[in-house]
Amino acid sequence: MSKSIIFLFIYLIFFVSCSKNKVDQVLLDQDVETEMVKAYKEGIRQLESGDALFASKKFDEAEILLPQSIWAAKASLMSAYALYSQNYYVDAIFNLERHIKRYPKDKNIVYAHYLIAICYFEQLYDEKKDLKPLVEARQRFEYILKIYPNTDYAIDAKWKMGLIVDQMASKEMYIGRYYMKKEKWIAAINRFQFVVKYYDTTIYIEEALHRLVEIYYKIGLVEEAKKVAAVLGYNHGSGEWYKNSYRVFNKSYKTKKVTEKKKDSFIKKKFKKLLE
Repeated sequence: MSKSIIFLFIYLIFFVSCSKNKVDQVLLDQDVETEMVKAYKEGIRQLESGDALFASKKFDEAEILLPQSIWAAKASLMSAYALYSQNYYVDAIFNLERHIKRYPKDKNIVYAHYLIAICYFEQLYDEKKDLKPLVEARQRFEYILKIYPNTDYAIDAKWKMGLIVDQMASKEMYIGRYYMKKEKWIAAINRFQFVVKYYDTTIYIEEALHRLVEIYYKIGLVEEAKKVAAVLGYNHGSGEWYKNSYRVFNKSYKTKKVTEKKKDSFIKKKFKKLLE
């Protein structure tokens, strides 16, 4: 057998082998993509049925099956949202931070930043808790306002920043009331004065002034109490807290109990766009 025939024979074997490998690879890729789509759709079904934890696992599975696919980034976000929807904030934040590092050019990257902020924000509504979620939420919303100022995320972030400031004031008020109950008057005065100085645009300014009136009067600083009451009356004369302060000096004056009004996120609206 001549060398040319041997060479041709070897070439044909190599060519057929390579072609077979390419065909096998194409079929394998198609199988993997089919499995990925199947896992993603199963995640959607489970999320809609209320099993968010299982849904998150299916989205993770979809991402792992085809990490280079356009579906991978979407599956990553869906996994984080599923965890967020059931208040697994720590796990959701971890997934979102990973998403930002892994998919920095994702077209929905602003949503990831926003959802992190929301995860911290939704832990705010208990004035007894520590300040960490409060501070983190504020920093995250400030980032959105700075980096994505012309988005509707920024509009919502700006509104929520106002609520965060209210919550910071609420924290100060809670501590101030605690000191009042313990009769630690100086510590309480410091807290209420802090609210008056730094949170004068919040809903707590009237109560802070009233509490100062109460404390000053109680510890014998009547003139100081009158000065603060005058400020409260001048700025909020028609409010219930001023009426309560008036009663401090006029015990027979009847007042109504002051109740606080509670306040809500367009996160679901934005989530639905991820499904498009």
